[in-house]
Amino acid sequence: MYRLLIADDEALEREGIEWIVTRMMPNIFEVIHAENGRIAIQKADEFRPHIVMMDIRMPGIQGLEALKEIKAQNPQVKMILVTAYEYFEYAKEALSMGVKEYLVKPAKRDQIVTLLQRLVAEIDQEQRKRDEEFAMRDKFFQLLPLAETEMALVFMSDQVNETEVGNLADVLELSIDKGCAVVLGFPEIGHTSEIELAREKKRIYETVKNTAKGLIKDRTSCVVSSMVNWHMVIFLLGEARIEDEVLREEAHSAGLKLLEILHQQRSIDATIGIGSVRADIEGIRKSYFEAVFASTYDEKWGSLCRFEDLSMLSTEGQPETSNRFKAANTSERTYVELAIKRIREEREQRTWSVIDSAITFIQEKFHEELSLEDVAEQVHLNPYYFSKVFKQQTGETFIDYVTRLRIERAKECIRDGQFSLKEVCYLVGYKDPNYFSRVFKKVTGVTPTEYRNQL
Repeated sequence: MYRLLIADDEALEREGIEWIVTRMMPNIFEVIHAENGRIAIQKADEFRPHIVMMDIRMPGIQGLEALKEIKAQNPQVKMILVTAYEYFEYAKEALSMGVKEYLVKPAKRDQIVTLLQRLVAEIDQEQRKRDEEFAMRDKFFQLLPLAETEMALVFMSDQVNETEVGNLADVLELSIDKGCAVVLGFPEIGHTSEIELAREKKRIYETVKNTAKGLIKDRTSCVVSSMVNWHMVIFLLGEARIEDEVLREEAHSAGLKLLEILHQQRSIDATIGIGSVRADIEGIRKSYFEAVFASTYDEKWGSLCRFEDLSMLSTEGQPETSNRFKAANTSERTYVELAIKRIREEREQRTWSVIDSAITFIQEKFHEELSLEDVAEQVHLNPYYFSKVFKQQTGETFIDYVTRLRIERAKECIRDGQFSLKEVCYLVGYKDPNYFSRVFKKVTGVTPTEYRNQL
């Protein structure tokens, strides 16, 4: 039920309105009375009414003042100003407060009912819109891990589409002016079942991600990759104005804390490598390669190594370090290729989940007016990106896929023999029989009439 607050200093007025409402709109409203503005404010705070019907002239706090206070407490409330004709000028002032509805005493019952019905319809529509927004927001947050995995792949892979990178950065609210990589290596766990192994990997991943997100300060942000072959990557990112030293310190501090947390909570001694701070996507990718090398340099668990420290050793002529730089290149590239392959597989799996949802929606709606933008909105993807991944995953463009579904359904309807060709046209989502005939012939090689005659 909806809650209706009637505020009027005359009891007969309040009771008269309640009688009209309960008789002409039964079981719709719970009616609350208030005999002055002060009580109206108290009742509104207690009952949170959907609609307030307020007399403009009452003892004490006047109607406009009370409405202003109630609106501040409950911005969603619908407000109706009730005024005698001689006070109609007050209604103009109410417009600035968002009061768009008014009744002039004595109001007829049909006026009251029509107004309340319209406001109830508005409330229902606004609630549906809020529900849709909440659902979309939930879906959006479900897709954020996919976007983060995709961004991690951008930093790890040589293939970069600038438009997609910009879209991903916008979705994740990231600045990618500069950054550095923190690579974590974990000892492989043996002698356990596949299920338990998967659970342990998930626990490690969640520990690292939650810790990293909690450690990163407001000045910087981070992207955390999936776990690949017992490795993970954290990309620390910042705007161009951020000093390199800020990122260096945060990366080093986060690395030390991660070693401590992993040892305490998961009884794991990881190795951590930190790349140098570099600008733009290419630089951040270079930092990733540096971090991969640094993570394997000490060859002992529980260590943290910064690539910049190794670079200093190399330039100082340490032969062992220089040789290891050369020897590491092949294994480093092999690991990176494996990481990229694994992340691509995971991305494809998640993308298929989204495309499956899109295909289900299309199969339910293809007989209606349906556009690519409609389906992209349903699965909460950018239309351009949705078009691209749909073609990649299904091997067909969106238009070709919908056309095929419609023509296959049209052939079934024609074979069934219960409908005229014109009815078939409308049943499968086309509005123009001539256009339907042309599309049918293009797909099948014959017109709908010729197809029916062949049966």
